[in-house]
Amino acid sequence: MADLVTYDSDDKVAVLTLDDGKVNVLSPAMLAAIHGALDRAEAEGKVVVLTGRPGILSAGFDLATLRGGGADAVEMVSEGFRLAVRLLEFPLPVVAACSGHVIAMAVFLVLSTDYRIGAAGDFRLTANETAIGMTMPRAAIEISRSRMTPAAFHRSMVLAEVFGPAEAVDAGILDLVVAPDEVLATAKAKAAQFAELHLGAHRHTKERVRAATLTAIRAGMAEDGADFGIV
Repeated sequence: MADLVTYDSDDKVAVLTLDDGKVNVLSPAMLAAIHGALDRAEAEGKVVVLTGRPGILSAGFDLATLRGGGADAVEMVSEGFRLAVRLLEFPLPVVAACSGHVIAMAVFLVLSTDYRIGAAGDFRLTANETAIGMTMPRAAIEISRSRMTPAAFHRSMVLAEVFGPAEAVDAGILDLVVAPDEVLATAKAKAAQFAELHLGAHRHTKERVRAATLTAIRAGMAEDGADFGIV
C-alpha cells in the first residue's frame, strides 16, 4: 500500500505522488494510501502537493471493483467522497499538480483542492459518469457546482463534456496550465508561497467559505448512500 503513494517533503511542503504503475485508479488501497499520506502531512504541518504519474493524475475509481458491485464497490465510492471532504477541510493548503489526464472521481478530488495546476498538451479532464451509464452522484454534483463556472458545470454534469487543459481553466476545473515538465516545480513553488500565509487564518477562512458547500455535500452523500441501501 505504501508504494502506491510516495511521500517526499522539505521544511514546509509535502509532495504526495500517486503511482500504481498504470493509470492510478482510486482503488480501496490507493484511497487508504492517500489518507495515510495526508495523515503524515497534517501531523508534520506541511502544505500538500498532490500529483501523479507522467501523463495522468488518475483515471478515477477502480472499474473492476465497481463492476463487481456489492459492499466493496459501495465502500470504495463512499470512501472516495470522504476523501474529497477531507481535502476540502484540510487545515493546510493543498495544491493539485495534474500531470496529465484527470478522469471521473479524480476530477472531484482536484476540485476539492485549493489550487489546481494542469499540464499543457493533449490531455482530457472529464467527469464521464453519464457517458458510461452512471447517474452522477449528488455529492459529485455539489463539489462541481462549488468550483466550476455555471455553463461548464451543466455541460460537465449532464453531457460529460471533455475539457482540454486550457478549456479546463475557463471551466473552473484548473487555475493554471504550464508545460508538462514545469507542473511539479510550479506546484511546489505555489505550495511554498501558500506556506507563508497565516495558516490559522487560512484554515478558519476555508471553513467559512466552504461551510454551505460541505453541508450540501454531506447531505448528498447521505442521499447517495440511501440509494445504495446504506443507513
